[in-house]
Formats: sequence, structure tokens, C-alpha cells
Amino acid sequence: MQRVCFLLKVRADRLDEYRERHASVWPEMRAALSATGWRNYSLFLRDDGLLVGYLETEDFAAAVAGMEATDVNARWQAEMAPFFESLDGARPDEAMRPLTEVFHLA
Repeated sequence: MQRVCFLLKVRADRLDEYRERHASVWPEMRAALSATGWRNYSLFLRDDGLLVGYLETEDFAAAVAGMEATDVNARWQAEMAPFFESLDGARPDEAMRPLTEVFHLA
């Protein structure tokens, strides 16, 4: 099982709405994430907009590719893109760059 952590930056003026959107993630989006191998997926948001994502999956590249193939992901990413800084035209899911794990205590 791979443990994956990534960082993104939410715009300061959109923090409250970002939190609201994630309080009620679309059921079909939740189902697609589960079906494509995203497990134990969490998002943590700091007050300055730093977003930390964590998930576990058998194959991160396959999990990302599986989501890219879904219509619900395309709709979700289009709606979420305006919430983020520094995407440079990429979708939020394209901007997720896994951090290198340097320590793990099991």
C-alpha cells in the first residue's frame, strides 16, 4: 500500500466556501474515488490556505488515471479550480505532486 501526501494552496478569500464544498462532497465523487482505489483519503486545511492531502492506495498513478477517466472528476475539478492558487492552467488533481516520505512509524 502506498501512502501519498501532497500540498496545494487554497485562495485566502475562498477558504470558507472551500470548507463548505467539502462538507458535502457529491456522492458520485465519493463513489468514484472509492472505485478507483483512493483509501483513507483526508484533506487538512490550514488557516492560511495551505492544503495537505493524504491517501493510501495500491498504485497512485493508476488511482489518478482512474479518476481522470470519470466524468464526475472532470466536473469536480472544473468547479474546484478557481479555489486554488498557482495552478498555471492545470486542474487541481494535475497539480498534486506527492511528497517524498522520509519517515514512518507503524
